[in-house]
Amino acid sequence: MNNPRRLALIAALAATTVLAQTTSEKRIINIQGAPRGDLRNGPLTFSGSPVKATVSTLQIQASQATLAAPAGTPLTNAKGKRTANFSGTVQVTRGGLTAKGGQLAYSEANGRGVLSASPSATFVPRDKSNDPVNISATEMSLDVDNNISTSTGNVQMKSGNQSGRADRLIFDEDKELAQLTGSPSLTRAPKGNQKELVMTGQEVRALTGNKTLYVRGNVKLVQGTLTTTGNAVYYDDKKNVAYVIGNAVSVDSKTKVTVRAPASGALEQRTDLARVRALNTPFKIPTEQFDVLGDK
Repeated sequence: MNNPRRLALIAALAATTVLAQTTSEKRIINIQGAPRGDLRNGPLTFSGSPVKATVSTLQIQASQATLAAPAGTPLTNAKGKRTANFSGTVQVTRGGLTAKGGQLAYSEANGRGVLSASPSATFVPRDKSNDPVNISATEMSLDVDNNISTSTGNVQMKSGNQSGRADRLIFDEDKELAQLTGSPSLTRAPKGNQKELVMTGQEVRALTGNKTLYVRGNVKLVQGTLTTTGNAVYYDDKKNVAYVIGNAVSVDSKTKVTVRAPASGALEQRTDLARVRALNTPFKIPTEQFDVLGDK
Protein backbone atom coordinates (compact mmCIF):
# COMPACT_ATOMS: atom_id res chain seq x y z
CA MET A 1 0.00 0.00 0.00
CA ASN A 2 1.30 3.43 -0.85
CA ASN A 3 2.20 5.68 2.04
CA PRO A 4 -0.03 8.84 1.93
CA ARG A 5 2.87 11.04 3.07
CA ARG A 6 5.09 9.57 0.36
CA LEU A 7 2.42 10.24 -2.28
CA ALA A 8 1.98 13.81 -1.03
CA LEU A 9 5.75 14.37 -1.22
CA ILE A 10 5.90 12.99 -4.77
CA ALA A 11 2.99 15.21 -5.81
CA ALA A 12 4.66 18.28 -4.28
CA LEU A 13 7.95 17.50 -6.04
CA ALA A 14 6.13 17.04 -9.34
CA ALA A 15 4.32 20.34 -8.93
CA THR A 16 7.61 22.08 -8.13
CA THR A 17 9.22 20.55 -11.22
CA VAL A 18 6.33 21.69 -13.45
CA LEU A 19 6.53 25.20 -11.97
CA ALA A 20 10.28 25.34 -12.54
CA GLN A 21 9.87 24.17 -16.12
CA THR A 22 7.11 26.71 -16.74
CA THR A 23 9.26 29.52 -15.32
CA SER A 24 12.28 28.38 -17.34
CA GLU A 25 10.27 28.24 -20.57
CA LYS A 26 8.88 31.70 -19.85
CA ARG A 27 12.42 33.10 -19.76
CA ILE A 28 13.51 31.76 -23.16
CA ILE A 29 14.23 34.59 -25.61
CA ASN A 30 13.46 34.46 -29.32
CA ILE A 31 15.38 36.82 -31.60
CA GLN A 32 14.07 37.17 -35.14
CA GLY A 33 16.25 37.27 -38.23
CA ALA A 34 19.20 35.45 -39.80
CA PRO A 35 22.23 35.60 -37.48
CA ARG A 36 25.94 35.70 -38.26
CA GLY A 37 28.44 33.62 -36.32
CA ASP A 38 29.12 30.08 -35.15
CA LEU A 39 25.68 28.45 -35.08
CA ARG A 40 26.88 25.68 -32.76
CA ASN A 41 29.00 27.53 -30.23
CA GLY A 42 28.03 31.18 -30.72
CA PRO A 43 27.99 34.01 -30.17
CA LEU A 44 25.44 34.96 -32.80
CA THR A 45 25.01 38.51 -34.06
CA PHE A 46 21.69 39.86 -35.31
CA SER A 47 21.24 43.15 -37.13
CA GLY A 48 18.28 44.78 -38.78
CA SER A 49 16.10 47.84 -38.94
CA PRO A 50 15.26 47.04 -36.23
CA VAL A 51 16.15 43.68 -34.70
CA LYS A 52 13.06 42.27 -32.98
CA ALA A 53 12.88 39.84 -30.07
CA THR A 54 10.31 38.48 -27.63
CA VAL A 55 10.61 36.95 -24.17
CA SER A 56 7.43 36.21 -22.26
CA THR A 57 5.32 39.39 -22.54
CA LEU A 58 8.30 41.64 -23.36
CA GLN A 59 8.68 42.92 -26.91
CA ILE A 60 12.19 44.19 -27.72
CA GLN A 61 13.50 46.28 -30.62
CA ALA A 62 17.11 47.37 -31.14
CA SER A 63 19.69 48.19 -33.79
CA GLN A 64 21.78 45.09 -33.00
CA ALA A 65 21.71 42.02 -30.79
CA THR A 66 24.09 39.23 -29.77
CA LEU A 67 23.17 35.84 -28.29
CA ALA A 68 25.82 33.95 -26.30
CA ALA A 69 26.24 30.88 -24.09
CA PRO A 70 28.28 30.48 -20.90
CA ALA A 71 31.97 29.85 -21.51
CA GLY A 72 32.64 26.23 -22.43
CA THR A 73 29.00 25.44 -23.25
CA PRO A 74 27.83 25.08 -26.88
CA LEU A 75 25.07 27.50 -27.74
CA THR A 76 22.95 24.59 -28.97
CA ASN A 77 22.94 23.09 -25.45
CA ALA A 78 22.59 26.32 -23.47
CA LYS A 79 18.88 27.08 -23.72
CA GLY A 80 17.82 28.60 -20.41
CA LYS A 81 21.37 29.80 -19.64
CA ARG A 82 21.98 32.13 -22.58
CA THR A 83 22.52 35.87 -22.49
CA ALA A 84 21.31 38.40 -25.05
CA ASN A 85 22.73 41.89 -25.41
CA PHE A 86 20.94 44.60 -27.36
CA SER A 87 22.51 47.91 -28.40
CA GLY A 88 21.72 51.04 -30.34
CA THR A 89 18.29 52.49 -29.81
CA VAL A 90 16.64 49.88 -27.57
CA GLN A 91 12.90 49.86 -26.90
CA VAL A 92 11.06 47.42 -24.65
CA THR A 93 7.27 47.23 -24.39
CA ARG A 94 4.96 45.28 -22.10
CA GLY A 95 1.30 46.16 -21.79
CA GLY A 96 1.14 49.85 -20.86
CA LEU A 97 4.90 50.10 -20.25
CA THR A 98 7.36 51.42 -22.83
CA ALA A 99 11.03 51.61 -21.79
CA LYS A 100 13.97 52.96 -23.79
CA GLY A 101 17.73 53.08 -23.41
CA GLY A 102 21.04 52.61 -25.19
CA GLN A 103 21.73 49.04 -24.01
CA LEU A 104 19.82 46.03 -22.72
CA ALA A 105 21.42 42.93 -21.18
CA TYR A 106 19.09 39.95 -20.74
CA SER A 107 19.76 36.68 -18.88
CA GLU A 108 17.61 33.59 -19.35
CA ALA A 109 18.95 32.24 -16.05
CA ASN A 110 17.26 34.89 -13.91
CA GLY A 111 14.68 36.25 -16.35
CA ARG A 112 15.80 39.86 -16.02
CA GLY A 113 16.60 42.45 -18.63
CA VAL A 114 18.79 45.32 -17.44
CA LEU A 115 18.37 48.54 -19.39
CA SER A 116 21.18 51.09 -19.19
CA ALA A 117 22.68 54.09 -21.02
CA SER A 118 20.14 56.81 -20.06
CA PRO A 119 17.10 54.56 -19.60
CA SER A 120 13.60 55.99 -19.27
CA ALA A 121 10.12 54.51 -19.18
CA THR A 122 6.51 55.60 -19.59
CA PHE A 123 3.60 53.66 -18.14
CA VAL A 124 0.11 54.34 -19.52
CA PRO A 125 -2.54 53.24 -16.98
CA ARG A 126 -5.48 51.06 -17.89
CA ASP A 127 -7.83 53.92 -17.01
CA LYS A 128 -6.83 56.46 -19.65
CA SER A 129 -8.29 59.28 -17.53
CA ASN A 130 -5.43 58.75 -15.07
CA ASP A 131 -2.04 60.37 -15.55
CA PRO A 132 0.78 58.38 -17.16
CA VAL A 133 3.86 57.62 -15.07
CA ASN A 134 7.27 58.72 -16.38
CA ILE A 135 10.46 57.26 -14.88
CA SER A 136 14.16 57.90 -15.47
CA ALA A 137 17.15 56.37 -13.68
CA THR A 138 20.73 55.18 -14.11
CA GLU A 139 19.59 51.58 -14.59
CA MET A 140 16.28 49.73 -14.99
CA SER A 141 15.66 46.02 -14.49
CA LEU A 142 12.60 44.39 -16.09
CA ASP A 143 11.51 41.03 -14.66
CA VAL A 144 9.76 38.56 -17.00
CA ASP A 145 8.44 36.43 -14.11
CA ASN A 146 6.10 39.26 -13.10
CA ASN A 147 5.07 42.72 -14.28
CA ILE A 148 7.51 44.55 -12.04
CA SER A 149 10.41 46.84 -12.88
CA THR A 150 13.18 48.06 -10.59
CA SER A 151 14.97 51.36 -11.24
CA THR A 152 18.14 52.39 -9.41
CA GLY A 153 20.42 55.41 -9.28
CA ASN A 154 19.17 59.00 -9.39
CA VAL A 155 15.59 57.85 -9.84
CA GLN A 156 13.02 60.41 -10.92
CA MET A 157 9.32 59.70 -11.28
CA LYS A 158 6.53 62.02 -12.45
CA SER A 159 2.78 61.46 -12.65
CA GLY A 160 0.54 64.46 -13.15
CA ASN A 161 1.28 67.06 -10.45
CA GLN A 162 3.28 64.56 -8.35
CA SER A 163 7.00 63.98 -8.78
CA GLY A 164 9.31 61.73 -6.79
CA ARG A 165 13.03 61.24 -6.27
CA ALA A 166 14.84 58.29 -4.71
CA ASP A 167 17.80 55.94 -4.99
CA ARG A 168 15.54 52.98 -5.82
CA LEU A 169 12.08 52.52 -7.28
CA ILE A 170 10.04 49.34 -7.61
CA PHE A 171 7.02 49.77 -9.89
CA ASP A 172 4.23 47.19 -10.00
CA GLU A 173 2.42 47.61 -13.32
CA ASP A 174 -0.54 45.45 -12.28
CA LYS A 175 -1.29 47.42 -9.11
CA GLU A 176 0.02 50.74 -10.51
CA LEU A 177 2.02 50.99 -7.30
CA ALA A 178 5.40 52.67 -6.82
CA GLN A 179 7.74 52.01 -3.89
CA LEU A 180 10.55 54.55 -3.43
CA THR A 181 13.44 53.95 -1.03
CA GLY A 182 16.85 55.49 -0.42
CA SER A 183 16.30 59.12 0.67
CA PRO A 184 12.90 59.32 -1.08
CA SER A 185 10.94 62.54 -1.48
CA LEU A 186 7.67 63.29 -3.17
CA THR A 187 6.54 66.74 -4.30
CA ARG A 188 3.01 67.84 -5.13
CA ALA A 189 3.27 70.88 -7.39
CA PRO A 190 1.50 74.12 -6.41
CA LYS A 191 -2.01 74.49 -7.74
CA GLY A 192 -4.19 77.58 -7.50
CA ASN A 193 -3.92 78.83 -3.91
CA GLN A 194 -2.26 75.60 -2.77
CA LYS A 195 1.44 75.91 -2.14
CA GLU A 196 3.95 73.24 -3.08
CA LEU A 197 3.88 70.23 -0.75
CA VAL A 198 7.05 68.19 -0.13
CA MET A 199 6.94 64.87 1.74
CA THR A 200 9.97 62.89 2.89
CA GLY A 201 10.49 59.73 4.92
CA GLN A 202 12.35 56.45 4.89
CA GLU A 203 9.93 54.91 2.39
CA VAL A 204 7.26 56.25 0.04
CA ARG A 205 4.55 54.10 -1.53
CA ALA A 206 2.27 55.67 -4.12
CA LEU A 207 -0.80 54.35 -5.89
CA THR A 208 -0.35 56.39 -9.04
CA GLY A 209 -3.86 55.80 -10.37
CA ASN A 210 -5.89 57.11 -7.44
CA LYS A 211 -3.18 59.53 -6.20
CA THR A 212 -2.88 58.20 -2.67
CA LEU A 213 0.39 57.93 -0.73
CA TYR A 214 1.72 56.07 2.27
CA VAL A 215 4.96 57.44 3.71
CA ARG A 216 6.63 55.94 6.79
CA GLY A 217 9.71 56.46 8.92
CA ASN A 218 10.69 59.98 10.13
CA VAL A 219 7.99 61.57 8.03
CA LYS A 220 8.08 65.29 7.25
CA LEU A 221 5.56 67.39 5.33
CA VAL A 222 6.56 70.91 4.35
CA GLN A 223 4.03 73.30 2.81
CA GLY A 224 4.66 77.02 2.97
CA THR A 225 5.29 77.93 6.62
CA LEU A 226 3.84 74.63 7.90
CA THR A 227 6.12 71.75 8.87
CA THR A 228 4.45 68.56 10.11
CA THR A 229 6.36 65.53 11.40
CA GLY A 230 5.43 62.06 12.59
CA ASN A 231 6.02 58.35 12.14
CA ALA A 232 3.76 57.83 9.11
CA VAL A 233 1.37 59.68 6.83
CA TYR A 234 -1.49 58.79 4.51
CA TYR A 235 -2.16 61.39 1.82
CA ASP A 236 -5.11 61.61 -0.58
CA ASP A 237 -4.26 64.08 -3.32
CA LYS A 238 -7.78 64.12 -4.76
CA LYS A 239 -9.26 65.04 -1.37
CA ASN A 240 -6.36 67.37 -0.45
CA VAL A 241 -5.95 65.80 2.98
CA ALA A 242 -3.10 64.17 4.90
CA TYR A 243 -3.35 62.15 8.11
CA VAL A 244 -0.17 62.03 10.19
CA ILE A 245 0.18 59.46 12.99
CA GLY A 246 2.78 58.58 15.62
CA ASN A 247 4.24 61.49 17.62
CA ALA A 248 2.64 63.89 15.14
CA VAL A 249 3.48 67.58 15.54
CA SER A 250 2.83 70.55 13.25
CA VAL A 251 4.57 73.92 13.57
CA ASP A 252 3.75 77.13 11.70
CA SER A 253 6.97 79.15 11.52
CA LYS A 254 5.03 82.32 10.72
CA THR A 255 2.34 82.26 13.42
CA LYS A 256 4.42 80.19 15.89
CA VAL A 257 1.37 77.96 16.43
CA THR A 258 2.12 74.33 17.36
CA VAL A 259 -0.46 71.55 17.05
CA ARG A 260 0.21 68.16 18.65
CA ALA A 261 -1.74 64.99 18.17
CA PRO A 262 -3.06 63.21 21.28
CA ALA A 263 -1.25 59.97 22.13
CA SER A 264 -4.16 57.95 20.73
CA GLY A 265 -5.05 60.38 17.94
CA ALA A 266 -3.64 61.90 14.74
CA LEU A 267 -3.20 65.16 12.88
CA GLU A 268 -5.35 66.05 9.89
CA GLN A 269 -3.74 68.46 7.44
CA ARG A 270 -5.88 70.06 4.76
CA THR A 271 -3.39 70.89 2.02
CA ASP A 272 -5.87 73.09 0.15
CA LEU A 273 -6.60 75.24 3.21
CA ALA A 274 -3.16 75.16 4.89
CA ARG A 275 -4.92 74.08 8.07
CA VAL A 276 -3.97 71.46 10.68
CA ARG A 277 -6.16 70.08 13.43
CA ALA A 278 -5.75 67.41 16.07
CA LEU A 279 -8.00 64.34 15.97
CA ASN A 280 -8.83 62.65 19.27
CA THR A 281 -9.67 59.37 17.55
CA PRO A 282 -7.06 57.09 15.93
CA PHE A 283 -6.61 57.06 12.16
CA LYS A 284 -5.83 53.69 10.58
CA ILE A 285 -3.74 53.89 7.43
CA PRO A 286 -4.99 51.30 4.88
CA THR A 287 -1.51 49.80 4.52
CA GLU A 288 -2.86 46.66 2.81
CA GLN A 289 -3.62 48.76 -0.27
CA PHE A 290 0.09 49.51 -0.61
CA ASP A 291 1.45 45.94 -0.40
CA VAL A 292 4.32 45.24 -2.78
CA LEU A 293 5.90 41.96 -3.85
CA GLY A 294 7.54 40.31 -0.85
CA ASP A 295 5.29 41.86 1.79
CA LYS A 296 3.74 39.39 4.21
